[in-house]
Amino acid sequence: MNLESILFTQGFGSRRQCRALIADGRVTIGGHAHTDPDADLATADGAFQFSVDGVVWPYREHAYLLLNKPAGYECSREPQHHLSVFSLLPPQFAARGVQCVGRLDQDTTGLLLLSDDGKFVHAFTSPKRKVPKVYVATTRHPVDDTQLSALRDGVLLHGEPKPIAAVNARARGDHALELTVMEGKYHQVKRMIAAAGNRCEALHRAQIGGLALPAALAEGAWQWLDEADLGSLRSG
Repeated sequence: MNLESILFTQGFGSRRQCRALIADGRVTIGGHAHTDPDADLATADGAFQFSVDGVVWPYREHAYLLLNKPAGYECSREPQHHLSVFSLLPPQFAARGVQCVGRLDQDTTGLLLLSDDGKFVHAFTSPKRKVPKVYVATTRHPVDDTQLSALRDGVLLHGEPKPIAAVNARARGDHALELTVMEGKYHQVKRMIAAAGNRCEALHRAQIGGLALPAALAEGAWQWLDEADLGSLRSG
């Protein structure tokens, strides 16, 4: 693949803009500027790296990202009332078509996946694929065994034909509970907690499949997913 195509596929603008970056000496490989846009380079996913204006970028055929979403951000490119989660990412990701893998409410925090791989997005958002998701909720009222039993046995939500049960529900404190669900219906966890007799004051997604949110990843920060991370997602 030539250098122009590499920059183009990684979201650095139109082909003309990519050629201009190269011609201006702003693209380096191994510490050396490359000014030939037609230079043919052997790429290996994740192994091949280049720099643009001193910022190192790994070549990836597809982007698989994990974001620690803060409150106050919408999972949309065109947010209605709040900032977009895409404002937390380098603009190259939006340019190459990265999208949210499912959505979190603007006030919900925690693990959010993003990718430009359509098959991956579909696999983890399709209702046919039961992917467990673990949430930690802060509640207005104390958590008790009656509420937890109701969540595990199933609660009936407005508009749903049958009760929805949590895979697991356990207390994490007097006003906190951990809930594992398979579905991804609108405001599902908040509605389930309300149907069990409590109220959700804050919600945090801690895990999808076998992939947990890294403790060291700060709010608003993102990281690439490696093969081990993708394997954890699928194994879960």
